[in-house]
Amino acid sequence: MFVFVFANLLVIPLFFLAHPHASAIGHDLFVPGIQGGANSTSVLLVIAIVGTTVAPWQLFFQQSNVIDKRITPRWINYERADTWIGAVIVVVGAAALMAVSAFAFGNTHYFGHFTNAGATASGLDSTLGSTAGAFFAIVLLNASLIGAGALTLSTSYAFGDVFGTRASLHRSFREARTFYGIFSAVIAAAAAIVLIPHAPLGIITEAVQALAGVLLPSAIVFLLLLCNEREVLGPWRNRLWLNALASVVIAVLVLLSLILMTTTVFPNVDVTRLAAIGGGVLAVGLVGLAASVLRGRRTPPDVSLPEDRSEIGQQIPREQWTMPPLALLARPEWSRSRKVTMLAMQAYLFLAVVLLVVKAVQLAGG
Repeated sequence: MFVFVFANLLVIPLFFLAHPHASAIGHDLFVPGIQGGANSTSVLLVIAIVGTTVAPWQLFFQQSNVIDKRITPRWINYERADTWIGAVIVVVGAAALMAVSAFAFGNTHYFGHFTNAGATASGLDSTLGSTAGAFFAIVLLNASLIGAGALTLSTSYAFGDVFGTRASLHRSFREARTFYGIFSAVIAAAAAIVLIPHAPLGIITEAVQALAGVLLPSAIVFLLLLCNEREVLGPWRNRLWLNALASVVIAVLVLLSLILMTTTVFPNVDVTRLAAIGGGVLAVGLVGLAASVLRGRRTPPDVSLPEDRSEIGQQIPREQWTMPPLALLARPEWSRSRKVTMLAMQAYLFLAVVLLVVKAVQLAGG
C-alpha cells in the first residue's frame, strides 16, 4: 500500500512540470469533447479507458481478496473504506496523467500519435525534461506491478473457485501448487507477449482494455443477479438505488459497444447522431424498466409461499449474516424474459468481441 501511494504521489510534481492550465482542465472536466470529432477509433479509446478503470476482473477479485484476508461482515465497512480510498487515488492519478500528456504534447509532433507507454515516457523526457520522464517511468512501473499481481491473483482465485482447489495466499506452495502455478504462468505469459520483437504493444494494450470494457456489461449483469439473491446475501442484498445505478452503467456501456460495432462495419456513420439516437432509445428503455420494477414492488406478496431461509435472513443482523454452503442453495429459476435477455447478451458479446478484433487488426495494419 505504501509503494502504491508513493508512486501516485509522484504524479503531483509531474503534473506541475507540464504547466497545466486550470481553466482548460475545469472546462474539459465538466464539458468533455473529442478533438477532431467522434469516430470509431475515439470510441474504442473511450471504451478502453472505461475498461481499464473498472475492469471486469476487479469486480470478482474484490470478493476473493476479502475472503483471503479473512474479513468478516463485522469489518466489511473498513474494506469498503479501503476500496473507496484506492479508487479515488487511482482515478485522480489517471486524470492527472492524462492532463500531463495533453499539455506536454500539445502543439508538438507527439500529439495524437500514441504508440505505447514507453514512447510516452520518451516523449515526456523530450518535452518536459528527464525528471518528468523518470517520474512517469516509476509511476508506470508501479501500475504494471500492481496490475500483474492483482490480475493474476484474480485469475488464480477464479480457477480455485470453479474447480474447488485451494486458492489462498495464506497457503504454502506445497498446499496450493495449482494456485501458485497459475499465478506464475499468467505472469510469464504476459512477460512473453511484451518481449515479442516489434510487437504493437500500444494496440495490444488498448485492445485488451477495450475488451475489458466490452465484457464489463455482462460481468455487471451477472454480479447484479447475485447481489439481488436473498438466499445468497440476505440483509446485504442490493438496495433499489444501487440497482438503478447499475442499470444506467450497463446501458451506457452497451451503447458505447454498439457504437463501436456499428462504426467498425460502417466507418462513415455520424457517431454523434448515432449516440444521440441510441441514448434516446436506452433512456426510454430504462424508464420502462423502472416502471416495471416499481409496479412489481407494489404487488402484494403471495402469502401462500412457504417460509425459507431467504425470509429468515431478513431478520438476521447484517453483521451476523453468512451465506449458506453452495450445496444448500436452491437452483435459481429463470423466467422466459430473463432467458431471452441472457441469450441476447451472449449474442451481443460474440459480435462485440469479433468486431473488436477486426478493429484492432485494422489499427495494427494502419
